[in-house]
Amino acid sequence: MKDAGPKLDESKNGETELFPALPPAKHDSSALTPRPALYLVGTPIGNLDDITFRAVRVLKEVDVIACEDTRQTQKLLNHYGIATRTVSYHEHNEMTRAAELVKDLQEGTSVALVTDAGMPGISDPGFRLISLAIRHHLPVIPIPGASAFLSALVASGLPTDSFRFSGFLPAKRGDRRGTLEAIKTSPRPQVFYEAPHRIIEALQDVCELLGSGRRVVVAREVTKLHEEFLRGRASEVLETLKARDAVKGEITLLIAKGEDNDVETAALSRPTVRQRVEEIMAGEKVDEKGALKKVAKERGISKSEAYRELQRAK
Repeated sequence: MKDAGPKLDESKNGETELFPALPPAKHDSSALTPRPALYLVGTPIGNLDDITFRAVRVLKEVDVIACEDTRQTQKLLNHYGIATRTVSYHEHNEMTRAAELVKDLQEGTSVALVTDAGMPGISDPGFRLISLAIRHHLPVIPIPGASAFLSALVASGLPTDSFRFSGFLPAKRGDRRGTLEAIKTSPRPQVFYEAPHRIIEALQDVCELLGSGRRVVVAREVTKLHEEFLRGRASEVLETLKARDAVKGEITLLIAKGEDNDVETAALSRPTVRQRVEEIMAGEKVDEKGALKKVAKERGISKSEAYRELQRAK
């Protein structure tokens, strides 16, 4: 039988309450102290209220909290009155710090791993410590929490029955274009993180490679004060962002699955290898060999394949 949902109660002043007050839950105090284990604790991605009771309890009760940035995490800890000792664990020290934390775990220490925002290991440090703990047969316990890409996906309006999350789009243009080429005919939505200073270039590549009519969603500052969802055709969202003085904030880019007309539009608007080689030779003052090498990298194809296409066009 399906849950009928929260029941409505009449309050004393006659107003309807959706969630009436409940008596305090009774807990066995002995169950509050986490056993020695690595706890992967999800933290808010913007709004500090987006944290679970369980996460707060674990952060209070573990022996140490390993943080991507101790200064950033301290803001959260201060907000909830958590006095647990912290240590740094980030991409520059994770090789040595992971080994140190595993040694602590083996000696009976309980450790919580957090990142600046969201779930540890999702486009953030954590994998090395998690895999090392598992290799040493130490318990690894997830404490679910907020996730930027999932929050953006469910509010995007795109189908959610099947999707692919690929972390950050490559920073280099050629690598990014290669990634976008690979999803041209994808049967499912694609979800990426992108830096605000690169989102316009990324959308330009989407228009050129996937078609200006491909549906996209730019989710910006999810759960924060200036949360924004831009939904529409790639060309429309691109023009909206280009009209601004600057684009700021954390961004999730969602790209709808490929449609036949998208591919046709992209094929018509995209310059040929020969045209692109001539553009680069004229604009960057390089020879044909250098321009061809750059085109191959942009399109994610081999130099020999680009050369054959160039020869066919002559």
